[in-house]
Amino acid sequence: MPETSVDINRGQATDRGLRRELNEDAFLSTETLFAVADGMGGHEAGEVASRVCVETLSEGYRQAGGQLNAEQIQNLMREADNAIRVAASERAGTTLTGAAVVYQEDQPYWLVFNVGDSRTYRLAGGELEQISVDHSEVQLMMDRGEITAGEAVWHPRRHVITRALGTGDDSRADFWLLPIQHGDRLLICSDGLSGELRDEDIKDIATRFADPQTAVDELIQAALRTGGRDNITVVVADAVRGHVDDDLADTMPRPGAAEDAVETEPVAAPGGDTTTGEEKS
Repeated sequence: MPETSVDINRGQATDRGLRRELNEDAFLSTETLFAVADGMGGHEAGEVASRVCVETLSEGYRQAGGQLNAEQIQNLMREADNAIRVAASERAGTTLTGAAVVYQEDQPYWLVFNVGDSRTYRLAGGELEQISVDHSEVQLMMDRGEITAGEAVWHPRRHVITRALGTGDDSRADFWLLPIQHGDRLLICSDGLSGELRDEDIKDIATRFADPQTAVDELIQAALRTGGRDNITVVVADAVRGHVDDDLADTMPRPGAAEDAVETEPVAAPGGDTTTGEEKS
Protein backbone atom coordinates (compact mmCIF):
# COMPACT_ATOMS: atom_id res chain seq x y z
CA MET A 1 0.00 0.00 0.00
CA PRO A 2 1.40 3.47 -0.86
CA GLU A 3 2.52 5.63 2.03
CA THR A 4 -0.15 8.19 1.17
CA SER A 5 -3.33 6.14 1.07
CA VAL A 6 -6.98 7.16 1.07
CA ASP A 7 -9.95 5.78 2.97
CA ILE A 8 -13.36 5.64 1.30
CA ASN A 9 -16.72 5.77 3.04
CA ARG A 10 -19.51 4.74 0.69
CA GLY A 11 -23.21 4.16 0.18
CA GLN A 12 -25.11 2.50 -2.65
CA ALA A 13 -28.63 1.55 -3.72
CA THR A 14 -30.79 0.80 -6.72
CA ASP A 15 -34.54 1.02 -7.27
CA ARG A 16 -36.71 -0.31 -10.07
CA GLY A 17 -38.62 2.98 -10.18
CA LEU A 18 -42.37 3.45 -10.50
CA ARG A 19 -42.95 2.62 -14.16
CA ARG A 20 -40.45 -0.06 -15.19
CA GLU A 21 -41.25 -3.75 -14.94
CA LEU A 22 -37.62 -4.79 -14.47
CA ASN A 23 -34.53 -3.17 -13.05
CA GLU A 24 -31.93 -3.15 -15.84
CA ASP A 25 -29.39 -1.21 -13.76
CA ALA A 26 -26.49 -2.79 -11.88
CA PHE A 27 -23.75 -1.39 -9.69
CA LEU A 28 -20.40 -2.25 -8.18
CA SER A 29 -19.21 -0.76 -4.91
CA THR A 30 -15.87 -1.84 -3.41
CA GLU A 31 -13.18 -0.13 -1.38
CA THR A 32 -11.43 1.21 -4.49
CA LEU A 33 -13.76 0.64 -7.48
CA PHE A 34 -17.23 2.10 -7.99
CA ALA A 35 -19.45 1.77 -11.06
CA VAL A 36 -23.02 2.04 -12.33
CA ALA A 37 -24.25 0.26 -15.46
CA ASP A 38 -27.60 1.00 -17.12
CA GLY A 39 -28.64 -1.83 -19.42
CA MET A 40 -30.70 -1.44 -22.57
CA GLY A 41 -32.14 -3.79 -25.10
CA GLY A 42 -35.64 -4.62 -23.98
CA HIS A 43 -37.09 -7.32 -21.77
CA GLU A 44 -34.32 -9.19 -19.88
CA ALA A 45 -31.61 -8.31 -22.42
CA GLY A 46 -30.64 -5.04 -20.76
CA GLU A 47 -30.54 -6.75 -17.40
CA VAL A 48 -28.11 -9.32 -18.81
CA ALA A 49 -25.86 -6.61 -20.28
CA SER A 50 -25.53 -4.61 -17.05
CA ARG A 51 -25.07 -7.73 -14.95
CA VAL A 52 -22.34 -9.14 -17.20
CA CYS A 53 -20.62 -5.75 -17.14
CA VAL A 54 -20.41 -5.44 -13.34
CA GLU A 55 -19.53 -9.13 -12.94
CA THR A 56 -16.59 -8.66 -15.32
CA LEU A 57 -15.38 -5.65 -13.35
CA SER A 58 -15.88 -7.42 -10.04
CA GLU A 59 -13.91 -10.49 -11.12
CA GLY A 60 -11.10 -8.31 -12.44
CA TYR A 61 -11.03 -6.43 -9.16
CA ARG A 62 -10.84 -9.71 -7.24
CA GLN A 63 -8.03 -11.09 -9.38
CA ALA A 64 -6.05 -7.85 -8.99
CA GLY A 65 -6.28 -8.07 -5.21
CA GLY A 66 -8.41 -4.96 -4.95
CA GLN A 67 -5.98 -2.53 -6.57
CA LEU A 68 -6.36 -1.78 -10.28
CA ASN A 69 -4.37 0.56 -12.47
CA ALA A 70 -5.53 2.55 -15.52
CA GLU A 71 -4.43 -0.09 -18.04
CA GLN A 72 -6.26 -2.83 -16.15
CA ILE A 73 -9.46 -0.76 -16.05
CA GLN A 74 -9.28 -0.22 -19.82
CA ASN A 75 -8.73 -3.93 -20.41
CA LEU A 76 -11.66 -4.86 -18.16
CA MET A 77 -13.97 -2.53 -20.07
CA ARG A 78 -12.92 -4.13 -23.36
CA GLU A 79 -13.47 -7.56 -21.81
CA ALA A 80 -16.94 -6.50 -20.62
CA ASP A 81 -17.80 -5.21 -24.11
CA ASN A 82 -16.89 -8.57 -25.65
CA ALA A 83 -18.61 -10.60 -22.92
CA ILE A 84 -21.88 -8.69 -23.33
CA ARG A 85 -21.86 -9.20 -27.11
CA VAL A 86 -21.51 -12.95 -26.58
CA ALA A 87 -24.01 -13.23 -23.71
CA ALA A 88 -26.70 -11.14 -25.37
CA SER A 89 -25.96 -12.03 -29.02
CA GLU A 90 -25.43 -8.32 -29.69
CA ARG A 91 -29.09 -7.64 -28.85
CA ALA A 92 -28.29 -5.59 -25.76
CA GLY A 93 -25.86 -3.07 -24.41
CA THR A 94 -25.14 -1.01 -21.34
CA THR A 95 -23.78 2.32 -20.28
CA LEU A 96 -20.99 2.31 -17.70
CA THR A 97 -19.64 5.08 -15.54
CA GLY A 98 -17.63 5.15 -12.35
CA ALA A 99 -14.23 5.60 -10.81
CA ALA A 100 -11.31 3.68 -9.39
CA VAL A 101 -8.87 4.83 -6.74
CA VAL A 102 -5.43 4.62 -8.35
CA TYR A 103 -1.98 5.72 -7.20
CA GLN A 104 0.72 7.60 -9.09
CA GLU A 105 4.00 8.32 -7.30
CA ASP A 106 2.28 7.18 -4.09
CA GLN A 107 -0.44 9.82 -4.44
CA PRO A 108 -4.16 8.86 -4.72
CA TYR A 109 -6.27 9.84 -7.73
CA TRP A 110 -9.80 9.25 -8.97
CA LEU A 111 -9.65 7.51 -12.36
CA VAL A 112 -13.10 8.35 -13.73
CA PHE A 113 -14.38 6.37 -16.72
CA ASN A 114 -17.50 6.67 -18.83
CA VAL A 115 -19.34 5.15 -21.79
CA GLY A 116 -22.90 6.34 -22.44
CA ASP A 117 -25.11 8.76 -20.51
CA SER A 118 -24.89 7.56 -16.92
CA ARG A 119 -22.97 10.16 -14.93
CA THR A 120 -20.16 10.70 -12.44
CA TYR A 121 -20.21 13.92 -10.43
CA ARG A 122 -17.76 15.32 -7.88
CA LEU A 123 -18.83 17.45 -4.92
CA ALA A 124 -15.85 19.42 -3.63
CA GLY A 125 -15.57 22.73 -1.85
CA GLY A 126 -19.36 23.04 -1.86
CA GLU A 127 -19.56 22.84 -5.67
CA LEU A 128 -21.03 20.00 -7.73
CA GLU A 129 -19.27 19.29 -11.03
CA GLN A 130 -20.25 16.74 -13.66
CA ILE A 131 -16.97 14.99 -14.49
CA SER A 132 -18.20 12.60 -17.17
CA VAL A 133 -19.52 13.85 -20.51
CA ASP A 134 -22.66 12.19 -21.89
CA HIS A 135 -22.34 10.19 -25.07
CA SER A 136 -25.76 11.17 -26.39
CA GLU A 137 -27.37 12.88 -29.34
CA VAL A 138 -28.49 15.84 -27.27
CA GLN A 139 -24.94 16.32 -25.95
CA LEU A 140 -23.70 16.47 -29.54
CA MET A 141 -26.43 19.00 -30.33
CA MET A 142 -25.37 21.12 -27.35
CA ASP A 143 -21.72 20.89 -28.38
CA ARG A 144 -22.69 22.22 -31.83
CA GLY A 145 -24.76 25.01 -30.30
CA GLU A 146 -28.01 23.70 -31.78
CA ILE A 147 -29.84 23.44 -28.46
CA THR A 148 -29.35 24.72 -24.92
CA ALA A 149 -28.90 22.60 -21.81
CA GLY A 150 -32.45 23.53 -20.79
CA GLU A 151 -33.84 22.36 -24.13
CA ALA A 152 -31.88 19.10 -23.86
CA VAL A 153 -33.79 18.09 -20.72
CA TRP A 154 -37.04 17.67 -22.68
CA HIS A 155 -35.70 16.96 -26.17
CA PRO A 156 -37.39 13.90 -27.80
CA ARG A 157 -33.94 12.44 -28.62
CA ARG A 158 -32.58 12.83 -25.07
CA HIS A 159 -32.46 9.08 -24.47
CA VAL A 160 -30.54 8.23 -27.65
CA ILE A 161 -26.93 7.43 -26.78
CA THR A 162 -23.99 7.35 -29.16
CA ARG A 163 -21.67 4.95 -27.31
CA ALA A 164 -22.32 1.81 -25.28
CA LEU A 165 -20.69 -1.42 -24.22
CA GLY A 166 -21.90 -4.58 -25.91
CA THR A 167 -23.68 -3.04 -28.86
CA GLY A 168 -23.15 -0.62 -31.73
CA ASP A 169 -19.95 0.42 -33.45
CA ASP A 170 -18.50 2.66 -30.74
CA SER A 171 -17.68 1.37 -27.27
CA ARG A 172 -14.76 3.69 -26.52
CA ALA A 173 -14.52 4.99 -22.99
CA ASP A 174 -13.46 8.45 -21.86
CA PHE A 175 -11.12 8.76 -18.86
CA TRP A 176 -10.26 11.55 -16.42
CA LEU A 177 -7.54 11.52 -13.75
CA LEU A 178 -8.25 13.77 -10.74
CA PRO A 179 -6.18 14.17 -7.56
CA ILE A 180 -8.17 13.00 -4.55
CA GLN A 181 -8.64 15.77 -2.01
CA HIS A 182 -9.77 15.33 1.58
CA GLY A 183 -13.56 15.71 1.64
CA ASP A 184 -14.20 14.80 -2.02
CA ARG A 185 -17.55 13.17 -2.63
CA LEU A 186 -18.09 11.25 -5.86
CA LEU A 187 -21.68 10.64 -6.93
CA ILE A 188 -22.19 8.00 -9.62
CA CYS A 189 -25.66 7.46 -11.04
CA SER A 190 -27.80 6.15 -13.87
CA ASP A 191 -29.98 8.58 -15.81
CA GLY A 192 -32.91 7.51 -13.68
CA LEU A 193 -31.53 10.03 -11.19
CA SER A 194 -30.09 12.75 -13.46
CA GLY A 195 -33.18 12.59 -15.69
CA GLU A 196 -35.50 13.28 -12.75
CA LEU A 197 -33.52 15.77 -10.66
CA ARG A 198 -31.83 19.00 -11.68
CA ASP A 199 -28.15 19.30 -10.82
CA GLU A 200 -29.09 21.95 -8.22
CA ASP A 201 -31.36 19.44 -6.47
CA ILE A 202 -28.69 16.73 -6.58
CA LYS A 203 -26.20 19.18 -5.09
CA ASP A 204 -28.59 20.23 -2.33
CA ILE A 205 -29.27 16.67 -1.18
CA ALA A 206 -25.66 15.52 -1.55
CA THR A 207 -24.51 18.49 0.53
CA ARG A 208 -27.14 18.22 3.29
CA PHE A 209 -26.60 14.57 4.17
CA ALA A 210 -23.12 13.75 5.44
CA ASP A 211 -23.56 9.99 5.70
CA PRO A 212 -23.14 8.55 2.18
CA GLN A 213 -25.81 5.87 2.56
CA THR A 214 -28.33 8.44 3.80
CA ALA A 215 -27.44 10.72 0.87
CA VAL A 216 -28.00 7.83 -1.56
CA ASP A 217 -31.37 6.93 -0.03
CA GLU A 218 -32.54 10.56 -0.03
CA LEU A 219 -31.53 11.03 -3.67
CA ILE A 220 -33.47 7.95 -4.75
CA GLN A 221 -36.55 9.01 -2.79
CA ALA A 222 -36.40 12.45 -4.39
CA ALA A 223 -36.25 10.88 -7.86
CA LEU A 224 -39.23 8.68 -7.02
CA ARG A 225 -41.22 11.68 -5.82
CA THR A 226 -40.66 13.47 -9.14
CA GLY A 227 -41.90 10.54 -11.18
CA GLY A 228 -39.49 7.61 -10.97
CA ARG A 229 -39.89 6.96 -14.68
CA ASP A 230 -36.72 4.88 -15.00
CA ASN A 231 -34.56 2.58 -12.89
CA ILE A 232 -32.58 4.64 -10.38
CA THR A 233 -29.10 3.69 -9.18
CA VAL A 234 -26.73 5.77 -7.07
CA VAL A 235 -23.29 5.12 -5.56
CA VAL A 236 -21.67 7.74 -3.31
CA ALA A 237 -17.97 7.50 -2.39
CA ASP A 238 -16.41 9.89 0.13
CA ALA A 239 -12.68 10.42 0.54
CA VAL A 240 -12.32 10.63 4.30
CA ARG A 241 -8.57 10.95 4.13
CA GLY A 242 -6.55 12.25 1.17
CA HIS A 243 -3.02 13.49 0.59
CA VAL A 244 -1.06 13.62 3.84
CA ASP A 245 0.17 17.13 2.96
CA ASP A 246 -3.24 18.35 1.90
CA ASP A 247 -4.22 21.41 3.93
CA LEU A 248 -7.65 21.71 2.34
CA ALA A 249 -10.23 21.76 5.12
CA ASP A 250 -13.10 19.33 4.83
CA THR A 251 -16.10 21.44 3.89
CA MET A 252 -18.63 18.69 4.58
CA PRO A 253 -19.74 17.52 8.02
CA ARG A 254 -18.69 13.96 8.68
CA PRO A 255 -20.36 11.16 10.62
CA GLY A 256 -18.67 9.52 13.59
CA ALA A 257 -15.96 6.90 13.44
CA ALA A 258 -18.43 4.04 13.68
CA GLU A 259 -20.24 5.31 10.60
CA ASP A 260 -16.95 5.60 8.70
CA ALA A 261 -16.57 1.81 8.65
CA VAL A 262 -16.82 0.30 5.18
CA GLU A 263 -17.50 -3.20 3.94
CA THR A 264 -14.45 -5.21 2.90
CA GLU A 265 -16.27 -7.17 0.19
CA PRO A 266 -17.37 -5.80 -3.17
CA VAL A 267 -21.05 -4.99 -3.58
CA ALA A 268 -22.35 -5.87 -7.02
CA ALA A 269 -25.82 -6.67 -8.14
CA PRO A 270 -28.24 -6.44 -11.04
CA GLY A 271 -32.00 -5.59 -11.22
CA GLY A 272 -34.73 -5.65 -8.59
CA ASP A 273 -36.59 -3.33 -6.24
CA THR A 274 -34.81 -0.95 -3.89
CA THR A 275 -31.60 -2.55 -2.64
CA THR A 276 -28.85 -1.08 -0.51
CA GLY A 277 -25.51 -2.18 0.88
CA GLU A 278 -24.41 -5.72 0.24
CA GLU A 279 -27.80 -6.92 -1.07
CA LYS A 280 -27.30 -4.82 -4.15
CA SER A 281 -29.46 -4.92 -7.26
